Amino acid sequence: MKVLKFGGTSVGSVESIKAVLDIVKSSYDAGEKPLVVLSAMSGVTNLLTAMAEHAAEKKEFESDLKLLEERHFDVVRKLIAVKFQNPVFTKLKLLINELDEILQGVAALRELSHQSRDLIVSFGERFSNYMVSKIMEQYIAESTFIDASHYIKTDSNFGHAHVNEALTNQLVQALAHTHVDKLLFVTGFIGSNENGRVTTLGRGGSDYTAAIFGSILNASAIEIWTDVNGMLTADPRIVKKAFSLPILSYTEAMELSYFGAKVIYPPTMIPAFLKKIPIVIRNTFEPEFAGTIIQFDSGKSDYPIKGISSISDISVINLSGSGMIGKSGFSGRLFTLLAREQINVVLITQSSSEHSITFAVHPDDAQKAVALIKNEFELELEANKLDLPEIEENLSVLAVVGENMKRTPGMSGRLFYALGRNGINVRAIAQGSSEFNISVIIKKDNLAKALNAVHDAFFAELNKTLYVFNLGTGNIGATLFKQLHEQHDFLLQNNDIEIKVAGVSNSRKMLFDAGGIDLATWKDILESDGEIADLSTFIERMKEMDLPNCVFIDNTASKLPSTYYEEIFKANISIVTCNKIANSGDYAQYKLLHDTARRHGVDFFYETNVGAGLPIVRVLKDLMLSGDRLLKIEAILSGTISYIFNNFTGDASFYEVVKKAQELGYTEPDPRDDLGGVDFMRKMLILARDAGHVIEPSDVDLGNILPEACLKATSVDDFYAELLKAEQYFNDLKNQALQENKVIRYIGKLENGKVSISMQMVDDKHPFYALSGSDNIISFTTERYKERPLVVKGPGAGAEVTAGGVFADLVNVGA
Repeated sequence: MKVLKFGGTSVGSVESIKAVLDIVKSSYDAGEKPLVVLSAMSGVTNLLTAMAEHAAEKKEFESDLKLLEERHFDVVRKLIAVKFQNPVFTKLKLLINELDEILQGVAALRELSHQSRDLIVSFGERFSNYMVSKIMEQYIAESTFIDASHYIKTDSNFGHAHVNEALTNQLVQALAHTHVDKLLFVTGFIGSNENGRVTTLGRGGSDYTAAIFGSILNASAIEIWTDVNGMLTADPRIVKKAFSLPILSYTEAMELSYFGAKVIYPPTMIPAFLKKIPIVIRNTFEPEFAGTIIQFDSGKSDYPIKGISSISDISVINLSGSGMIGKSGFSGRLFTLLAREQINVVLITQSSSEHSITFAVHPDDAQKAVALIKNEFELELEANKLDLPEIEENLSVLAVVGENMKRTPGMSGRLFYALGRNGINVRAIAQGSSEFNISVIIKKDNLAKALNAVHDAFFAELNKTLYVFNLGTGNIGATLFKQLHEQHDFLLQNNDIEIKVAGVSNSRKMLFDAGGIDLATWKDILESDGEIADLSTFIERMKEMDLPNCVFIDNTASKLPSTYYEEIFKANISIVTCNKIANSGDYAQYKLLHDTARRHGVDFFYETNVGAGLPIVRVLKDLMLSGDRLLKIEAILSGTISYIFNNFTGDASFYEVVKKAQELGYTEPDPRDDLGGVDFMRKMLILARDAGHVIEPSDVDLGNILPEACLKATSVDDFYAELLKAEQYFNDLKNQALQENKVIRYIGKLENGKVSISMQMVDDKHPFYALSGSDNIISFTTERYKERPLVVKGPGAGAEVTAGGVFADLVNVGA
């Protein structure tokens, strides 16, 4: 036989009760001889409790009583044939009248005892089980209502009664013997003491009833039908990627349930655990889903952990002092005191020096615990052997659980790296010697972020989600969005990375969506739904959203965003930027930003600062990390200047080539921003700093391409006029190079800690001679690459390659 237990949501409406009937009929027709345990309809126990409290306070409760009656009568009208309704209405009305009399008595006495409360709330289960048994009787004549208070015998600890196992065993066995061919509908949650007074079994009581009956009757399985697909890896309301676990051991399920998983309550499992009866968690509303089997041994698993659970609101009490050191029995005295006063301790950790004990309790118990400690340890406090206990509030517990943890090295490291990477400080740590559970205490505000970050860290076969906040929607930003949209599926399938743009801003508008902005229509959404842009507000909102694995992308050329970089790093947010200003300003700023990123364990990637889409910064860092010694760098790092000199051949004038480069979008609106060499200088400066040199912009020897008159022109039109006047100067350079069989190049060089950039003529023996188009090129001469330098060459300008470089940096953050 099987025991089928259905929770409040499963019997909460007409439609859900129909689903319950189908499940029970299927089991019955399959010959499984189920015993059915039902909770009260969803919300009914809370309603009964409220009525009891209102009655005790002499407040009106009759309207709630009428609501309770009508809710059950409505189900009867819709699910029982008219000719069978009257006897059911009569029985339910008798129960309603009995409940009314009890509430009137409470109101007259103005007192609500635990005994009276138990009796009142027991009506919820009695209503639902009687009603559903009568509905089922239309299909299965043997359906029979059983009031479990006649069979589950307990002590008189009203509200949380303890079961008299021996007597309960006898009575349940007798029930089964006399109802062999019956389909029993048994009230969950309730029992009775030796005097026949109704008691309740506490939280999870209906599950406990199912486990008791299942254990005594040696059931083949106990199925707990609820509104979720089994036990999940995390709370699906917080962690959207949470998924159902097919198998758990009793120990794993108990650990997860203790730390907040609401699907099942730990004491429920004890009777099943003793008999090794599997418990199956199923979904009433998706009965085809297999759910989760909880059994003695969960067997082999591909996962290092089984789940991540949490308690969202706890308080921590710190007790410290020299009087604790070497004092045998101190901990026993402390925790015996708390247990005696019914204060549940969630977590305990003690320093190895025995100088302090930290323990977590539910917030409602914190002040009471401190008062008890002050009273119990009064002498030690007066003698200054103990410090006054301190309470820390607004905290949460996060726990990772799984039997495989004890066989898998690095579990703690993975947990703390995921938390640290996301800026989540751990207040206290506890790990059992069994290694089934590692628990940490963190700030309550960080819980959602922590759960998502840790879930991504432990379930590697899932996609890691990066949440991107992008500043700048010009050519590079727009192209990046296009690339992200086009490559979304490829990243999921080949890199296990999902990138969600959670925020976007330009100079006019900004938009936020934690679920991810649609990159197919982002421009229209930003225009229609965006709010007025403000950079400081954008940064603040990004921090307030507190998303895990967060990346800020700066796709602007403005100085203002770089002033926020330090603040962003301190919020444990990585930065990817094609904006050179932060890295090419004062050296002190460069060092501050790099040190801050390193100290907070986040990434600072800026490959596009130097070579657009070319892997130049990464190659330099890899050479240095591998122990190679850098001797010299030579580079052409301006795609614009490269294009101009590569096309300044034949009859073409310098003026015509520059004009054409501007028309093609290779230059800035003012071509002098490129031809002045300042952008090139910034790139060489960044390379020199990444190579380990302390160097300022003023230390760079920057040679001119343009004559002085071109540089001093008051407008772009005047610049072009001066460029025409300088035509002879440029033609002389071209002719000289032609006569010497050389080409003109604007080359940057780093050697002996010095940076220079100058216009040079090189022959065909030089690696830069054959450069074409708008390509960039860089040559690394090192101890390993001394005879033949390492050369990196490729496109150095254009939105596609620059956006591609930003894209690559972003994927590297995910890696």
